Amino acid sequence: MKIIYKITLISIFLLLFSCGKKETKTHINNNPKTAVKVSKVITNNNSLFITTSGKIQAVNNADLSTRIMGFVNKTHVNIGDKVKKGQLLISINNADLQAKNAQVNAGITEAKVAFNNAKKDYTRFKNLLTKNSASQKEMDDMTARFKMAKARLESANQMKNEVSSQFKYTNLTAPFNGVITAKNIKPGDMATPGKPLISIENHDIFEVITMIPENEISKIQKNIEVNVLIKSINKTIKGKVTEISHSAKNTGGQYIVKIRLNKTNTNVLSGMYTAVQFPITKKTTTSDIILIPKKAIITRGQLSGIYTVSQSKTAILRWLRLGRTFGENIEVLSGLSANESYIISSEGKLYNGVSVLIK
Repeated sequence: MKIIYKITLISIFLLLFSCGKKETKTHINNNPKTAVKVSKVITNNNSLFITTSGKIQAVNNADLSTRIMGFVNKTHVNIGDKVKKGQLLISINNADLQAKNAQVNAGITEAKVAFNNAKKDYTRFKNLLTKNSASQKEMDDMTARFKMAKARLESANQMKNEVSSQFKYTNLTAPFNGVITAKNIKPGDMATPGKPLISIENHDIFEVITMIPENEISKIQKNIEVNVLIKSINKTIKGKVTEISHSAKNTGGQYIVKIRLNKTNTNVLSGMYTAVQFPITKKTTTSDIILIPKKAIITRGQLSGIYTVSQSKTAILRWLRLGRTFGENIEVLSGLSANESYIISSEGKLYNGVSVLIK
């Protein structure tokens, strides 16, 4: 009986052992390895570039306003219309100015009559004085009268010039060839001094306005050639730095830089957003700059990291401290060494500890 009892226990033990092995194998099969692609860290210490965001605008642009107050009689153009230099854009009611102009003309006529009479009397008394037929006192009085009449005539003429110049602001004309980009008023509205009424741009030459941080502005040089990526149309064109601001007093530590775009057949429009790449030369003697693609970055709230592969072929999330952006790459300040590899893409979900298969 003891022998049978021992044989039974041994059988039960072997059965349990074999079942345990099967369950272990089944568990392994339910967790297949995630296929991933890895890449080596890119290092560079010479030709790099600074990338900033910018916005395109026309070099020649103007917001037109008036210096007088009046109701708008007519708008002669619409948004999108092409206009020539000197073409009439807006007409403003000038009835008050017409009345003032009539008063000025009447004043000029009166001043001319008075001046002509004073001139005749002055000439006559001058001749009488030479013949001793008039006293010096009479001549002095006539001279003063003549000078006063002359001054009144000059004043009336200057008033005429002032009124004539104001008439120019009742008819707004195009200052250059261009396209109407905005119209902020319609017939019947009141035009007031300083209020922009209509905007015009010349689309022959464009420029990009961008901002450079204070720790980078010293590396930007005038007349250098840069690459300008126009995001909306996914085109890159060349440009040249034409202006560099030397003060950030009113721009929060950011320096304004202007880039003149080269002429191209690309359909460029004002207001398009761009990414500007400024080439710089930076040489380091202690360590190389570590660059990784931005698309490989994992973001968790305010933290940024990347997946690396451990010696046991599992994924490990590594938190990083990032620096400047260089095109599609970003600088790693700490958290990744130059001799390491990282996961660039995967065919499944990645998390800490998941087994991976490098392809």
